[in-house]
Amino acid sequence: MRRLVMWDIDYTLLRGGGVTTMAWKAAFAAVTGGVAWRATPNFGGRTDMDVCAEVFATHGVTDCTPERFFVRYVAEIDRIKHLFAEQGELMPGVRAVLARLGDEPSVVQTLVTGNVPEVAAAKVAAFGLSDSFDAEVGGYGTDDSVRATLVRRSLERAEAKYGERFQPVVIGDTEHDVTAALANGAFAVAVATGRTKMADLVLAGAHAVLPDLSDVEATVRILTADGLTTDEGRAGIAAG
Repeated sequence: MRRLVMWDIDYTLLRGGGVTTMAWKAAFAAVTGGVAWRATPNFGGRTDMDVCAEVFATHGVTDCTPERFFVRYVAEIDRIKHLFAEQGELMPGVRAVLARLGDEPSVVQTLVTGNVPEVAAAKVAAFGLSDSFDAEVGGYGTDDSVRATLVRRSLERAEAKYGERFQPVVIGDTEHDVTAALANGAFAVAVATGRTKMADLVLAGAHAVLPDLSDVEATVRILTADGLTTDEGRAGIAAG
């Protein structure tokens, strides 16, 4: 059975340098007629649908739909997307790991991210990563407000497109990524390159936890190993 490796984007593959927050604020001001931005939500591991609901509630906005907001948000991202590469950076080891997995015929790589599809595409394109992923079978922040649903949708899309079953693997940097993976019976690999500590990722139930992806051989081995059990994954982490 081939493996579907589902990559989170923010703080797993790359750091966006605050560009999305800039776009959120600009889009919010535009669709609300200048309502003052009072609080920036915690975006980590959440879907854009979920964050949008919080932003609207926090600011008392009742006359705007998420769909209308996202149209403006995508336009703002398109206007400043060059800043991703200028202000952001790739996480350690990412380019090498993606290249190695791309050479594995048993692996299909895609994106499962809280970002809306257009923003996800802009972020990976900024660092020349687009060709690493079959974005068509990804799961995105407009699919649902619950992250676990994104994993399920991605798996369904991959199996429909390729006409075969896949073993799902989710890799991300937050407890939300881990719990979404576990809810779908996926192998959960976590990286401590965001704000979540390794110990908390282990407690969330991740099968494997890495400090980052700089040990390319170890990362590829974990993501492609056949029959890797939960205990083996955690033992490998403790040694790392």
